[in-house]
Amino acid sequence: MRNESLAFLKNLIETPSPCGHEARGQRVWMDYAGQFADETFSDAYGNCVAVLNKGGSPRVMLAGHADEIAMTVNFINADGFIYVRKVGGIDPIVTRAQRVVIHTAGGPVKGVVGNVAPHLTKTEGEPKAPKIHDLFIDIGAGSAAEAKKLVRVGDLITIEQGFDVLRGDLAVARAFDNRIGTFAVAETLRLLGESKTKVHAEICAVSNIMEEVGLFGARQIAYSLQPDLALVVDVTHATDYPTVSKEQHGDVKIGAGPAITHGGCNHREIVTRLEAVAAKQKIPLQHEAMSATSGTDTDAIFWTRGGIPSALISLPNRYMHSPVELVSLKDLKKIPELMAAFCQSLKKGEKFKIKI
Repeated sequence: MRNESLAFLKNLIETPSPCGHEARGQRVWMDYAGQFADETFSDAYGNCVAVLNKGGSPRVMLAGHADEIAMTVNFINADGFIYVRKVGGIDPIVTRAQRVVIHTAGGPVKGVVGNVAPHLTKTEGEPKAPKIHDLFIDIGAGSAAEAKKLVRVGDLITIEQGFDVLRGDLAVARAFDNRIGTFAVAETLRLLGESKTKVHAEICAVSNIMEEVGLFGARQIAYSLQPDLALVVDVTHATDYPTVSKEQHGDVKIGAGPAITHGGCNHREIVTRLEAVAAKQKIPLQHEAMSATSGTDTDAIFWTRGGIPSALISLPNRYMHSPVELVSLKDLKKIPELMAAFCQSLKKGEKFKIKI
């Protein structure tokens, strides 16, 4: 991965972007993607779009979601300890004993999620997993009055864990879900802009909001953009580590290339084209099956306005929704290469429709 692209990814990861408060991360994305676009714009709730080859046909939406899972201040007790609610799929087990940042109107406030030492806990039988309401945050305040001078109910909270390279091309961070998606669609614009191959399609790279709490941003921007087709980038569960059942969750490996999903919201003709393009570009693909839903923005986009032909491309990710998500940068690099080649394969005015 080129140095400028890696620096952009690191900046995205380390800029907090909790659900519903994505503006800081969106500014980072717009500054980068705008270098390769004909125009950029955002909508009322902060979905961001960078357009290349405006007026081309078909109109292609390349989408990743900008938001990360988080917590929010729910209650401050008499001693100044802070209790929280989930914002997205926070796992209370891995959230204990983490450093956090509370994002307030007055600036960031540091804290830790308290964890009672084992010496002080005696339980009969197996200990129970904590619930979100069991967690408390210590900001060093001695009373509710002192804490309330610093934070208020509704302030967002993110884990304080940044980007690092573990070994070789393996990187670790919080919130690869789904900074890798917004990274990939911006990089696709860069590759298309630098290529000498003519693109007939209008390319709309989208960094959309609030996926983790209901796929809301994708619904908004897909409705207003009215694309002819959409490629969605997200993470998927790698299953190549201990205790994960391949029989139940499939066989997806770190370092074996991006995964494409079959079934449901994934349009057969687009999936077939992706496979053909990948074979031509010698990009390795892994394959996943789905039941009723994919759990991604693809579910919201594909049924908008009577149906937008869509497909999901995923990056294998170990330890999803934890502070130590682990991905392969080589796998990630292949995703914008695949999407750029797909966009270059489109004929002027091409439509995708299931043959009956």
